[in-house]
Amino acid sequence: MAGIYIHIPFCKQACHYCDFHFSTSMKKKDDMVLALAKEIQLQKHEIAEKVETIYFGGGTPSVLTNAEIEFLIKEVYQNFEVIDNPEITLEANPDDLSEERIIALSKTPINRLSIGIQSFFEADLKLMNRAHNSEEAKKSLEIAAIYFDNISVDLIYGIPGLTNAMWKQNIETALSFGIPHISSYALTVEPKTALHKLIQTGKIVAPKDDVAQEHFEILVHTLTDGGFIHYELSNFGKPGYFSQNNSSYWLGKKYLGIGPSAHSFDGKSRSWNVSNNMLYLKSILDNKVPQEVEILTEQDRYNEYVMTGLRTIWGISLERIESDFGEKYLHYLLKQADKFLKDELLAIEEGVLTATAKGKFLVDGIASDLFIINDGD
Repeated sequence: MAGIYIHIPFCKQACHYCDFHFSTSMKKKDDMVLALAKEIQLQKHEIAEKVETIYFGGGTPSVLTNAEIEFLIKEVYQNFEVIDNPEITLEANPDDLSEERIIALSKTPINRLSIGIQSFFEADLKLMNRAHNSEEAKKSLEIAAIYFDNISVDLIYGIPGLTNAMWKQNIETALSFGIPHISSYALTVEPKTALHKLIQTGKIVAPKDDVAQEHFEILVHTLTDGGFIHYELSNFGKPGYFSQNNSSYWLGKKYLGIGPSAHSFDGKSRSWNVSNNMLYLKSILDNKVPQEVEILTEQDRYNEYVMTGLRTIWGISLERIESDFGEKYLHYLLKQADKFLKDELLAIEEGVLTATAKGKFLVDGIASDLFIINDGD
């Protein structure tokens, strides 16, 4: 099975923290939709397996009309073999989700909404330069919950000025709408973003790691007590509501990325399209997919499996390490993991290495210590 990711590179306005590829100019939106459809046609032989997930990401995919979304879904069906009842996700912002729009979306093949709430507090939304307000956030969830069963909400923690009590209120507000999936991330300061500049000029206080860790622990306790499964570092789902699209990434399944800046993975190599709308459009018009390809070495594949495995409840299979990479890699992994096992940040159970509750917040740093940097090590 495989997945298809479609990148919609447009946003109404730029969030201060975002470093994804997008444009705030909609002038080329019609041309882009046609180019995305053409790339789907050009890439039709890149996946032999059946497609089980279609994911509209961005950017802000909800800036597309329902007709444009359905046009692209139809193009996928015409060029790939798709399973019955695939998961089809649309990332959407609350300001795009009027009652009329939600009802219309519910009549399309979209069966999962991922709504970018981030916070229910006006001060946070203004700090992040979000396009919606708190009332729009709540209203979108209230209506979406009537017409969609499978809804995910994005929340951001570690925001300067966001107290523990306010953060818990954010989580509980999301839960009050019966949401079965939450993705939550710490506010990070990426280079060349507006947030980075605002912090450098002293207009905004920098996020603090200790605050983010406290928020993370509140998040884990609140959601697990509420019946959610913490199945990936940043993702929590009720049973039966894990993101199939994202889970396929973490489990190493193949996926095809469509659109500027989109990434693809076929098990042996990774490729990515140019992060420039005009160059992308020009290349697709010439019947060429503007991408770079990297053939993954054995070391690359080991490091990637360690990173993705450790972030999930599925962990790192010691048997798979030995069978796929050999005894040398297994010995190295266990040697590097030893100090984390002793500190109870990692644990081994039934041949699977996982992060403990104590180690989850630190998992990215732990994983980097398990990487092989030089194949001669």
